[in-house]
Amino acid sequence: MTHRVTNVGDEAIRDRLHQALRDAMRARDSVAASALRSALAALDNACAVPAGEGSAAASGPHFAGAIAGLGAGEVPRRGLAAGEAERIVRAEIAEREAAAAGYEEAGHGEQASRLRQEAGVLASILDPGARG
Repeated sequence: MTHRVTNVGDEAIRDRLHQALRDAMRARDSVAASALRSALAALDNACAVPAGEGSAAASGPHFAGAIAGLGAGEVPRRGLAAGEAERIVRAEIAEREAAAAGYEEAGHGEQASRLRQEAGVLASILDPGARG
């Protein structure tokens, strides 16, 4: 049995990501929008229920494994444990920094710069005072 742990910090991070995405889209900042969408997708993926969990109903009449009835195949998403959203965003930052180093070594400074900018956008979500 999985226990849902609610953490105000996790919701605050998700809210800041959504607000920053709206701002980036208004400003037509494609670098920021890309990083923010990616982080939100990572959070959503972390909340996904693994295949096979949820309702185990009999097959429907038309497709093997189909579940009959409107919404019968829907299951609630799992909650994030305390601090998990921050860990996910930090992992997104670390991935971008590692990839930027690889691009830099390969002589692709422009791609490395973009990834570092994305990492900076995400870091500013965790520490709103860091970005100026």
